[in-house]
Amino acid sequence: MESVVETLGPILREIWPWVVSVAYVFVAVWAAGHAIIHKRDVRAAIGWTGLILFSPFVGATAYYFFGINRLRRRAVKLASAKNANAKPTERSAAPLVQPRFGEPLDRLNHAVARTTGQPLLAGNAVMPLANGDAAYPEMLRAIAGAEHSIVLETYIFDVDHAGRMFLDALAEATARGVQVRVLIDGVGKRYSSPPVTRELRRRGVPHAVFLPTRMPLRNPYMNLRNHRKMLIVDRRVGFAGGLNIREGCLLEQPSAHPVQDVHFRFDGPVVDQMFAEAFADWHFATGERLEGASWESATFHAGDVLARGIPDGPDDHFETIRWTILAALTAAHRSVRIATPYFLPDQPVIHALGLAALRGVEVDILVPEVNNLRFVKWASTAQLWQVLMPGCRVWLTPPPFDHSKVMVVDETWSLVGSANWDARSLRLNFEFNVECYDETLAGWLMEFTADKMARGRRTSLAEVDARGIPVRLRDGIARLFAPYL
Repeated sequence: MESVVETLGPILREIWPWVVSVAYVFVAVWAAGHAIIHKRDVRAAIGWTGLILFSPFVGATAYYFFGINRLRRRAVKLASAKNANAKPTERSAAPLVQPRFGEPLDRLNHAVARTTGQPLLAGNAVMPLANGDAAYPEMLRAIAGAEHSIVLETYIFDVDHAGRMFLDALAEATARGVQVRVLIDGVGKRYSSPPVTRELRRRGVPHAVFLPTRMPLRNPYMNLRNHRKMLIVDRRVGFAGGLNIREGCLLEQPSAHPVQDVHFRFDGPVVDQMFAEAFADWHFATGERLEGASWESATFHAGDVLARGIPDGPDDHFETIRWTILAALTAAHRSVRIATPYFLPDQPVIHALGLAALRGVEVDILVPEVNNLRFVKWASTAQLWQVLMPGCRVWLTPPPFDHSKVMVVDETWSLVGSANWDARSLRLNFEFNVECYDETLAGWLMEFTADKMARGRRTSLAEVDARGIPVRLRDGIARLFAPYL
């Protein structure tokens, strides 16, 4: 035995550097090649390739665990869930509706139809609901009147005053035989302790967690989350927008962290498009198909709004909302009004905003003066000059924190839903927005945002440039992490 060791020892000492070198080259070539082929953002491809090549084994290991979007592998399963039941999308086979609001908006309709694969549907009614004070009672009434089915999909569901109202309503609906399904994001459920899943289980309400996380602590910057907020009752009425379920959204009641927001009630065929995504998400999380008599479509002609649901996520709906925003900015002739809590768009969107302003379009961007995520605020401020310089107007809305997500073009076209203007929403999270062609709804949103502008203040390029060097450096460093905030 000793002789074997004595014989092989020198040989191993001679060859092990070559073995390690060959292994490094093989691993580095595989990992770097994968990043170059699959990373759509050239900055991400360059960053990961550099880390892989110049940090032997460490870079490739980091890329394996954090750089590969495994949701793309699961997208096959997600796509099969969407196609497994033709009923949720059967109305999507309807002929394309032309909005007839002029050539720019007609072309916008065509662009979004090709981007999303979803038709624009006539016959909808849309009711805007400001804050939880207006939205929660309307949602609870719908739950109380449910006869067949309820699907609730939300990012945050706190066990507080607001949460208990929904828990009671869902439990009562379950007890009277309504088919109830509640889907909560794996990170969002950690906003409340104990988590709402414990209460749902105790009350016998069927529920599931979307992509559970093993992280012991809540991380508000974690990506690849289900950020959608949808409630669909009897496949007849739907609610979507920016509202989570938490008492801070009830501004008429005192709370430690009040939040302004806006939600929307939808009646009409667009509810089927909402249900198609809720169906797919539930099937993805649980394997259960929502089919049978309780899940039959009951939508009907409810109004004159032309609407289209726009699902978005890191799977087969990649960047659909981002492309919709770019198309809308290109179509704008008179005005663009934007309200978003987190303003961190990428360069193509920034350039589109600037070009719209240079064309003479009035571009107003509303962001909170005080943000609940300070790093996002710093990063956002660091790039405001890029939209202020070409002539966009930026308004800082006063507290409480404004979580509203609204876009209005030419006082006719509106985009509402769960998506923020940042990389997390436009590239990395699952979102659901609805575009609407309706001058009445657009007029309400213009007044809604005009009130915020009147109570806020307009910032300027001079004010942004007047920040001290330490502050500008802090904000600039935060901006480096914009793709991940």
